[in-house]
Parts: sequence; C-alpha cells; structure tokens
Amino acid sequence: MAVCVLTTAATLPLRSLLDLANIVMLFLLTVFLVATRLGRGPAVMAAFLSVALFDFFFVPPHLSFDVADVQYLVTFAVMLAVGLFTAHLASRLGERTEQALQSARETQDLYEVACEMAGALSLDQVSDTARRFLAGHDIDASILIAAGDGKLNMPVNGDHRLGSIEHSFAQSAYRRNEIVEADSLAGTGIAVAFFPLRAPNSVRGILAITPRTDDTTMLRASRQAIEAIASLVALAIERLHYAEAARRADLQIADERLRTSILSSLSHDLRTPLTTLVGLADSLAQMPPGHTADTAETAAIIRDQARAMYRLISNLLDMARLKGEKTPLRCEWQTFEEIVGSSLRLMTAAMGSRPVALDLPMNLPLLYFDAVLMERVLVNLLENAIKYSPDGTPIELAAHIEADALRVSVCNAGVGFPPDSLDQIFEMFVRGRDESNLPGVGLGLAICKAIVTAHGGDIRAKNRPGGCCVCFTLPLGTPPPIEEDAT
Repeated sequence: MAVCVLTTAATLPLRSLLDLANIVMLFLLTVFLVATRLGRGPAVMAAFLSVALFDFFFVPPHLSFDVADVQYLVTFAVMLAVGLFTAHLASRLGERTEQALQSARETQDLYEVACEMAGALSLDQVSDTARRFLAGHDIDASILIAAGDGKLNMPVNGDHRLGSIEHSFAQSAYRRNEIVEADSLAGTGIAVAFFPLRAPNSVRGILAITPRTDDTTMLRASRQAIEAIASLVALAIERLHYAEAARRADLQIADERLRTSILSSLSHDLRTPLTTLVGLADSLAQMPPGHTADTAETAAIIRDQARAMYRLISNLLDMARLKGEKTPLRCEWQTFEEIVGSSLRLMTAAMGSRPVALDLPMNLPLLYFDAVLMERVLVNLLENAIKYSPDGTPIELAAHIEADALRVSVCNAGVGFPPDSLDQIFEMFVRGRDESNLPGVGLGLAICKAIVTAHGGDIRAKNRPGGCCVCFTLPLGTPPPIEEDAT
C-alpha cells in the first residue's frame, strides 16, 4: 500500500542511523494510522506489507527476503502479531467512535422529536413529526389510533393507505399487545412491522412500518429507533387524550355551575308568587257557602296544582343547593323506622288505596344521617314508584343489613327502566319511560343520588320481572353507647 511504501521511502535513507527496533516502531505506527483511518481490512494488509518491506529493505542481506540471522524470524512474527493486534484495536476504536457519534446523532434527533411532540396540539402534528423522523431511516409509517370498542381507527395522515391484510396484522398486534412482523412482505409496499403504542395506562394504537426498500437488515438496524419513536408517540397521544378529557371536564364543570346558578335563580324567583297563589287558592276555597261548588272545586284544583309546582320548585332549589357549595349535613344517631313512618305519612294522599308492603327487620341499629334529607330521599323514591306504576299495584319498601351497610330498596310493578339508561336516570333532567305523559322534569332521582352520596352511600336502579327497584345504602358506623339511667 502507498502508506507503507512512503514509510519505507522515508526511512530508507536513515537505515544506517536508526536501530532496527526503531524502524519496526515506525512500521507499527503506519499500521495503526491505516487502521484508524481506513478500517480493519486495509490495516491487516498494511501489517503484512510492513513485515515484507522491513525484511526486504532493512534486514541483512538487503534487497532480499533471505534472513542471515534466524532470530529475525521472531522479530517478524512479533511485528506481525503486534501489527495485527494494533489493527484490530484501532479498527474497533474507530467503529466504537462511529457508533458513539451515530448514537449521539440519533439521541439528538429523538430529543428534537420529543420536544416537538411535547408541544403538539393534535394527533396530526404527532403523526407528521413521527413520519418525518422515520423518513430519515428510509421508512414510511402510519399511526392507527385505538377506538373505545377495541378496534383501530383509520391511520392519522399515513404515508399510504393500509389494506385489509395490514389492518388484520395491526389488529392482531393491538389485541395481543405484541410486535408483529412480516419480513416476507418487504419490498411489496405493504407494512411489514406493527409496533404497539404502549402508554403508561393503556395501548393507544399501532405504529405501522413500511420500508422503502426490500432490505430487511436496515429495518432491524433501525428497530431501536422505531421502538423509541413508538414510545414517544404513545406518550404524546396519551397526553392529548388526558388534555382533551380535562378540557371536557372543565366545560362540564362550567356548564354545571351555569345550570346550578340558573336553577337557584329560577327557584327563588318563582317561589314567592307560588306561595301567594297557594294562599289565595286556600282563601278562595274557604269562602262562605254563598259561592258555588264550581268555585270551590276550581279553587281546590288551583291549590293542588300550585302545591305541585311548589314541590317542583323546592326540588329545583334543593338540587341547586346540593350541586353548589358543599351542603352541611345535620346528622344524628337515630332509627331508620321513624323516617320510614314519616315518609309514608307524607305520601298518604298520593298513595290513596295502594297497598304498601313493608319489610323492615326487628332491632335495626341506629344510623347516622340527616333526617330531613333522608326523608326527602324516601319521599322522592315513593313518589316515583307511584308515578311509574299502574293504579292499585303495591309498592314495596324493604331494608336489610348487608356487610357494613343498610340496604334500602323501593320497588314497584310496571315496565321498569330503559335497560340502556340505568346509570343515566340519576342525572339531572333525565327521565324514564312515558315521560311525555307524566309531570316532572327529572330531578327526583338526581336529588336522591346527591343526598345518598353526601352520606357516604351508593344508589342504583335495576329492573326485575314485572317491575323495577331503586336501591341505596347507608353506612352502619358505630353508634355511641346508650347510657342507662342510674336508679
């Protein structure tokens, strides 16, 4: 090689001045420089050529490969071994240096990608950033986002439209949460690798990889970078998901505050004229007998309707209070049977001739609750049970101890709740079946849920053959000991 020849030409005039050991060092330096600059192969050739040139020009007899002293054979062997070993070490050093530089470049690229994704405001921006990074590795990419039903949506701004085979592979990777590869499809323009987008809380989708060439070794070499970009994409998608959830929650809170404010204002504004209306109707109904029976009947109808509206406004006001600032509970240790009795007395007129089936065990423990609010819960549940059941059918009210809670259920006969809205009926302004034929705005069950939740309980609705039930629980707690009077 030219470098070895140059070393020989530069050293030959100094042959009489330099010791042979120093000349050997110059040739080994040449091998080291070749290894660091050109790699292992040229360095090995330089090692062999250096031994040959050293023998031919510097070892007596000169200009001959004959060796006058056999000890020089050891010198040649050591020189060759050291040269080969030096070539190997220098070559590895160069390779490691190149790998370190490549790793630093990839780390810098990933850092820039991470910064871009951290500021991304949409899935399109996340997809564009990922595809731009992978394009530098000669790879096309498509991102499929997971839907709520366990399926994958169409790619977000993908480099190409995925076919049915690719969707099948992607769905398999998503379902199994594993990387799926199909190397045999390389070079066909079809995605050959599908990486799950694993975020801390769930799998957010699939990254479909399509090499631009049929060289699968390039794909394997870029695997670490692909996995890194998949992790960044997953984190970015999850961040956007929770940012959107937080935005919706803020909007819902603002909407709830506005609705509560309107309810409160409406309730206060309507309560005073309704009170006046009820008073006038009572006065009209109690006038001397000189008035006709129609007048008295009309006054009674006005009074009943005004009282119904008054109850509605009271529900609106209660809902506004319960949904607003935290409602203080005036709880005391008391018996549940007393609340059942007072609630049934309040509902005597509405019950009419309906039978009421009570199932209350003996010796129920004392419970810690707000008597006024808990009475409102039972009255609302009984009113709903009457409203949504045929006339003359019984109303069932039962209470049983279950684990560490009292479970209360109010059941009636009828068609029950719509099966697809058993959870929604406890929201404001949501009603059950036949809502157009019955008065009300859908606040009774919402008030019940707010009160029961404030007491640390739970409330649910369920259908049963021939009717439905609304069940709620109250925690038992530990009643204070009852002190006996000293005699």
